[in-house]
Amino acid sequence: MKLSEILSGISDLKAKGNVDIDIANIAYDSRKVTPESLFVAVTGYDSDGHDYIQEAIQRGAAAILLENVNKIRDIVLPEDVTFIVTTNTRYALAIASCNFYKNPSRRFKLIGVTGTKGKTTTTYMIKTLLEAQNKKVGLIGTIENYIGEESLGESERTTPESLELQRMFAQMVEEKVEYVVMEVSSQALKLNRVTGCHFDIGVFTNFSKEHISQKEHSDMEEYFNSKMKLFEMCQTGFINIDDFRGARVKKEAKCQVKTYGIDNACDLLAKDITITNIGVDFKAKLSDKNERIKVDIPGRFSVYNSLAAISVALYYGCSPEIIKTALETIKIPGRSELVPNKKELSIMIDYAHSPESLENILQAVKTYTKGRVIVVFGCGGDRDKTKRPIMGEIAGRIADYSIVTSDNPRTEDPEAITKDIEEGISKTKGKYEVIVDRRQAIEKAISMANKKDIVILAGKGHEPYQEINHQKYPFDERLIVKDIINNMK
Repeated sequence: MKLSEILSGISDLKAKGNVDIDIANIAYDSRKVTPESLFVAVTGYDSDGHDYIQEAIQRGAAAILLENVNKIRDIVLPEDVTFIVTTNTRYALAIASCNFYKNPSRRFKLIGVTGTKGKTTTTYMIKTLLEAQNKKVGLIGTIENYIGEESLGESERTTPESLELQRMFAQMVEEKVEYVVMEVSSQALKLNRVTGCHFDIGVFTNFSKEHISQKEHSDMEEYFNSKMKLFEMCQTGFINIDDFRGARVKKEAKCQVKTYGIDNACDLLAKDITITNIGVDFKAKLSDKNERIKVDIPGRFSVYNSLAAISVALYYGCSPEIIKTALETIKIPGRSELVPNKKELSIMIDYAHSPESLENILQAVKTYTKGRVIVVFGCGGDRDKTKRPIMGEIAGRIADYSIVTSDNPRTEDPEAITKDIEEGISKTKGKYEVIVDRRQAIEKAISMANKKDIVILAGKGHEPYQEINHQKYPFDERLIVKDIINNMK
């Protein structure tokens, strides 16, 4: 493709060299540059692509797209390499990627789901309902990426970088995917990863304190405004009207809006709700009559996620009977996931890693557990430190016994993280102890539980690893639980 075609739609460009050259590849990682590549120098939190321009040239880059001209003042610029300057290379990378892959998101229905929590469950539910209606569906999200039942591999982040995203979309077009449902993180919206995408539908699940840190969002308002960008890009929005920001989303959205909820008047209302230790059931009006819906995922939040998925399915013409049947069978990895074991203990793995999600899961199980609620949890390193004592206070207030441990410490000292959590939990009357080693913490929780109790392993969910100092070590809690129980006397 001609470089000029790839750059089409990017208005603020200044070029030195020939823009009618052929480009065979786009890369923002200099190690992936091949001859006839366009190298896009992106400034990241930990590294700066401008520092690798010389390497990209040596590897055969035919064109360089950059935003910081000061970075090339000491570089000898080859005459046969085209240099293009823009004000925002992240934005430019997204538009260039769309052009290079021929705007694949225009050739299927794209459904974006955003919110602090519930994105993964909701996207899996939507995929399940559409597939039950014999639609071919792609999924992009936190756990894995799929075309139908074919896995495209585990995800490195909730929403891929724009280049990888458009490449994946193009593959889905080749395989005749009709619908793509994807998690759209606030970071993806802020950093232009989904810029240029043609969203048919946007879903807003909820909004709560999360992702406030140096590498994420500066404050809650910026976090919220990042999420709102999705509703400037889609044609129709489905909004959880019960959420405290739901009314604002509805008011400020630039698209047509439909609502769902439990407590407030809305387009799709759940009523007569029953929550048990194995799931929820409720009534909702599908088509022209109220139907009883059953979902084997416990908790009030499960009703909201189901309503979001049902709203999308009805929009695309799925039949009430298919919706009811499909929801009864759905299972989501790492979301309220019960781990089968030979001791028949109730052990649940859940991705709860924010104050609100931890409170939701603990309150949900508290309502139906006959014995004690024992929770094992920590907080991720290099993330919002202010939530640590809040989560400690929540666990101490709701759980019968808490074991504070390590999560993904990343580059932080795990003991320093647990001390931050202790500041909150020590203010409650809740019983707790600190065991920094997560496997030992899980072992302790299991050893003290009986069949009436429930053990919640919170924070890791589907993740099969623990991240320490930029390395990911194998840590699949399903396998760890099985190993611990098999070695118990």
